[in-house]
Amino acid sequence: MLNALNIRLDAESIAFILQHGNARALLTDRELSPIIRAALRLLERPPLVVDIDDPEFTGGGDRLGEIEYEDLLREGDPRSTWRSPADEWQTIALNYTSGTTGNPKGVVYHHRGAYLNALGNVVASSMSPQTVYLWTLPMFHCNGWCYPWALAVVAGTSVCLRKVDAAAVFSAIHAHRVTHFCCAPVVLNMLLNAPRDRDLRFDHGVEVMTGGAAPPAPVIAQLETLGIKVTHLYGLTETYGPSVSCAWHDEWDRLPAPERARLKSRVGVKNAVVEDVAVLRPETLEPVPHDGQTIGEVMIRGNTVMKGYLKNPRATEEAFTGGWFHTGDLGVVHADGYIQIKDPLEDIVISGGENISSIEVEEVLYRHPAVFEAAVVARPDAIWGETPCAFVTLKDGADTTAEVLIAFCRAHMASFKIPRHVVFGPLPKTATGKVQKYLLREQAIDI
Repeated sequence: MLNALNIRLDAESIAFILQHGNARALLTDRELSPIIRAALRLLERPPLVVDIDDPEFTGGGDRLGEIEYEDLLREGDPRSTWRSPADEWQTIALNYTSGTTGNPKGVVYHHRGAYLNALGNVVASSMSPQTVYLWTLPMFHCNGWCYPWALAVVAGTSVCLRKVDAAAVFSAIHAHRVTHFCCAPVVLNMLLNAPRDRDLRFDHGVEVMTGGAAPPAPVIAQLETLGIKVTHLYGLTETYGPSVSCAWHDEWDRLPAPERARLKSRVGVKNAVVEDVAVLRPETLEPVPHDGQTIGEVMIRGNTVMKGYLKNPRATEEAFTGGWFHTGDLGVVHADGYIQIKDPLEDIVISGGENISSIEVEEVLYRHPAVFEAAVVARPDAIWGETPCAFVTLKDGADTTAEVLIAFCRAHMASFKIPRHVVFGPLPKTATGKVQKYLLREQAIDI
């Protein structure tokens, strides 16, 4: 059973995962020795440590293990025969969620789901033996959204990076004529705001699949000018990564750029291997009308859903209430059947009885030329119950005021959705790059 570790976590979290998952062997790289050493010291019975000693890595670091990876491989019997799992339901991987509070939950994957989701990626991303894939997505995110197995299916090419750096990404795309890469929207924003050649444009066709949150429409529009086609995906750790995508309609090509970007921020077509995706009323499991207004919870079922949470039967039972996997994300369904993700349940702002999508407000803020990142949360209000509060990070060298941003919002949305307060500064994030809105909600109380 594979368990890809999130190397951005702290030592305590890594130690918890190793202990909770009953790790028997740990493969580690010299670059990671400080955090791994600290984690191992917290364990009463540490696993066997195997070093991966990359001769090309010059950044230092210690070997911590009892054996080196290549030496371990030499102990194998070359005459041995690979035996497939006796049952597709057997576990293939364990992935821990990047929860914002408490210990992460261990999501258990089976062979059937991994196999099917890999094939689904091949179809959804139009992969072939000519695919050149750049690894900007960590493999500890849902086993790289199952793309390692998808690349194996088509015998594609992997281009690997030790870290996500804008200059390295642009250089690799140019040098290797990269055709595909995946990443979170925060990485797309980083690429757009990094120094680069003003004439930079890729003319060989680059597909980027992004998920984790709907990318702001302005980000999608700007990437198109670089020759990078964005496909918005939706999925979770519990669904092996991507389950639904924004399948493009040819007639949308004739629309203005802002309208194309708005449509791309939706998802509407489930992967071929996913049984069903729907937006349902959580209390009754009835489908919401396709009016683009009525909010429900996004739910998924089929063979590409996890076996359950490791050693947590209660959370597993709650997640599968009524025979559906409950994502905890809210959304609406438009007349064409496409889903627009609104917010996780806890991120909706309810002001004077009106539901306000924080994502909608954030997207407007992203249109302002001075804004690098934005996050909106609910702030308690004596009259309205809650009002939107915006936390904003400005681009390097940019300058603006709260009054200017509030006026900008007023020009682009209904008055009850406008943030009443704007706070400037860096946004707190999890180790996987998700904004920790629960911390922002705590800050908003004291404003």
